[in-house]
Amino acid sequence: MALPERDSRRIVIAGASSLLGAELKSLLEESRFADADFRLLDEAVVAGTLTEAAGEPVVILPVEEGSFDRAKLVFFTGSPEFTRANFIVARHAGGKIIDLSGGELEQKNSVAWFPKLDFLLGREFPKDAAAYEVPSAAGAAASALTLALSRVGLRELSLVAFLAASEAGRLGVEELETQTGQLLSFQGVGQPIFDAQVAFNMLDRFGVASRVRLSTVRNRIRREVQAAVAGKAPLPAIQVLHTPVFYGATFTACADLDPAISGERIAEICKEAGFLISEDSAPGPSNVAAAGEKSILLAKPDPDPARPGAWWFWGAADNIRLPAANAVKLAEMLL
Repeated sequence: MALPERDSRRIVIAGASSLLGAELKSLLEESRFADADFRLLDEAVVAGTLTEAAGEPVVILPVEEGSFDRAKLVFFTGSPEFTRANFIVARHAGGKIIDLSGGELEQKNSVAWFPKLDFLLGREFPKDAAAYEVPSAAGAAASALTLALSRVGLRELSLVAFLAASEAGRLGVEELETQTGQLLSFQGVGQPIFDAQVAFNMLDRFGVASRVRLSTVRNRIRREVQAAVAGKAPLPAIQVLHTPVFYGATFTACADLDPAISGERIAEICKEAGFLISEDSAPGPSNVAAAGEKSILLAKPDPDPARPGAWWFWGAADNIRLPAANAVKLAEMLL
């Protein structure tokens, strides 16, 4: 395996035209990597797009021979298919690989990582892994909550993730915006991405011609949780629903715990797991409140009076910024 030159400052963002790729680039430019040599790659259909990096105009390039050469870090932020098509070439180039797309979750040598995961698993930071997987916001929330509650006698956890149109990228955001305007004007709605009315509507699946499958998103979150939990806790039951919002991931969960555990203790372990617990005097977590946040917001646990030991949870995270910020933290730890 070729190794990047020791003095290389090259950082490759593969999938640079995506919402996640753009957010990651912005955060990298605000970090210790601000003076890096950025190379922006993506699928051929968007190659040639003019953007900027480190204040300079940059063209997004297609993947070609040598695209990953001398890269110290490679971030995959595009579609899972794009990641799978280019992962082996990037790995052979020798740089550290950080995947945010979920494309390589089943690789034996890849390691899941987000802040506090090492603490929750009781492991040392795996600095020599072949590749690192940064879970989605919903995947990180489900994993952290599962591992945290396993410390207080978790018997069973069910979680419903409510995902925004931005999970489908810029085209998904644009379609929700268009449908919202059309419905407010009493017009019929176009459905090129979702093949369904997504404005003012909640769904458990999109139309049969949709480019997006909520079942695919749900399966990715399940794989992310399985990779992160690593057999240390019972896996949660997970459902995914569409909500008619542009950005953000919210979730509700019900956990069956030891009835002797107090709400104060549950809130304490959730804080230790990295959640930001809302105060009683403040509005609860929401996709609006989570916008721009680099942590997952969580309301105080709420007991279900009908069933001793049953506790309800409500939380929110920025579905674009959170994984991008986690990837930057990981890169700083690696280098």
